[in-house]
Parts: sequence; C-alpha cells; structure tokens
Amino acid sequence: HYIMGGIRVDADTAATTVPGLYAAGECAGGMHGANRLGGNSLSDLVVFGRRAGLGASEDAAAQASAPEADDAQVEEIVADMRAPFDRDGAEGPYDIQRDLQETMHNLVGIIRTESELLEAQERIEGYKGRAASVGVYGHQQYNPGWHLAIDLQALLTVSEATARAANVRQESRGGHTRDDYPGPNDAEWGNKNVVIRQGADGEMEVTTSPLPEMPADLQELFEE
Repeated sequence: HYIMGGIRVDADTAATTVPGLYAAGECAGGMHGANRLGGNSLSDLVVFGRRAGLGASEDAAAQASAPEADDAQVEEIVADMRAPFDRDGAEGPYDIQRDLQETMHNLVGIIRTESELLEAQERIEGYKGRAASVGVYGHQQYNPGWHLAIDLQALLTVSEATARAANVRQESRGGHTRDDYPGPNDAEWGNKNVVIRQGADGEMEVTTSPLPEMPADLQELFEE
C-alpha cells in the first residue's frame, strides 16, 4: 500500500529535475529503501515537506518576474480536460478504474511473477485506449466523475511504471516479492535502482542506475 520509490528529488530542497517543481512524501523517492517501516512516512512528510516549502519559496523569491503562460498551450490543455463532456454515450471512468484496481491487486500485488506482470502490462495498454475516449456528464462544478476521468491518465501511468519496474527487478527485496525469483540477488541488483523516465519518443523508458556512494558520515554510523 506504499510506493517504495518515486520522483527523484534533491535531498536538501526537494527540487525535481523540472525547474519549479518540488515533491515530498510518498510521491518522492529515495527515503525508505526497499521497505517502509511503520510510522516513517509521517516523519518523512514533515521533514521533507518543510524542505520542499522552503525550497519553493526561495526559488520564487529569486525570480525577477513570473513567466508568461503560453495561451495556445493553456487552451489546448483546457480543451483536453473538457473533452469527456462532448462524448455522449461513451464509457464512464468508474468501469475503467474498477478494472485497473482489480488488475493491480490480482497481478501486481504482494506476490509477483513475470507472467502476471506481463499480463498486467497488456491489460493496462487496453485501459489506456479506453481512457482516451472516456465520457462524463453533468456540470463542471463538483463533478467527481470528471475528476476521475482526468486522474485516469496519472493512475495508468503509475500502474504501468509499477508493473514494468517490478518485472525488470528479477529478485525479491523488501516489499517487492517475486515468486519466480525468491530472495535477494545482491550481486546483480544490490547496487542499482530501476529508473522510469520519458524517452526521446515520448514513451515510457525503463533503465537501471547505479546507487550513489554512501556519504562518509552515514557510513560511519553503520560501522559503529
């Protein structure tokens, strides 16, 4: 029920690699390793939430002026968000959400296998096609169906990233349990992270990255 991973951020400011964007809490990666201990998420949020707020305020104060919005880009985004209202008779978002929840629970849950993770990825591709033509009705104010229709894109992206990363890591470690790869494989996976990023073609790209060297002051704590 907790993502042991997330957006790469600077430890001191919680800044991401996107200028002006900050992340803290469960959506930010690098704090809990392979398994979060109970209660640690709250201290994580308090400490790094404060750092994110301070970092964002310092960044804003350093700006000579606010950047101008691209009107054409804004209009395009607004049109995309309102598009579900124009699709009379289209499938609603709740059916897609239910199917995605069942897939993630049954195939990308506590015990994982390659065959089930690949099946989950195939199903998610189908849900992405359905979500692209989802329809809603009613008003724009206080419309949870519309909110879900917008959220589906993020839900599907995170679900795909989780399934693909879990399939790439061919070992069991912490909260990640592979029935087909029982136990950790330190020689192959003990020194690397699985990294999800957007590739040059705009599609999701899965790679690995070596773990950074532990700072000397932290290493001393482990050796005491």
